[in-house]
Amino acid sequence: MMKIYLSIIFLLCIQFSFAQTKGEVTVVKDPLIDSLIAKRIELNKKKPTTTNPTSTAIVSDMGYRVQVFYGSDRREAFNEQSRFKAIYPRLRTYISYKEPNYYLRVGDFRTRLDAQRLLNELKANFPTLFIFREKINAPDLDEVNK
Repeated sequence: MMKIYLSIIFLLCIQFSFAQTKGEVTVVKDPLIDSLIAKRIELNKKKPTTTNPTSTAIVSDMGYRVQVFYGSDRREAFNEQSRFKAIYPRLRTYISYKEPNYYLRVGDFRTRLDAQRLLNELKANFPTLFIFREKINAPDLDEVNK
């Protein structure tokens, strides 16, 4: 008999512990949060400057870049970047490091044909050239229209 009373009490306790009551959620936030979000949106719309170094580059889908240099010497990679920028100042350059080498890749091409055209131009000045498929930055609209 005692087991029956204990089991009934136990079942009642379990039922009340799982019972849900309707409640009300109140969100309390500082009013400055909305102004900070608005300021952040405004800053992201502006072009990058020295005081606001946010980038306007939009990562697009996949594209192509031409690898101009690879080697283990960091200084040599940056020298090659300077040499390339002197010849082609309008093309973007990207240096990446994957142990043990530095890689200098240039351009943001949507098609392999565009990358191949640049590769053919660069053959005279740079000995080892390869085309790689990777995520690229979308070109600025001003550059496309010119």
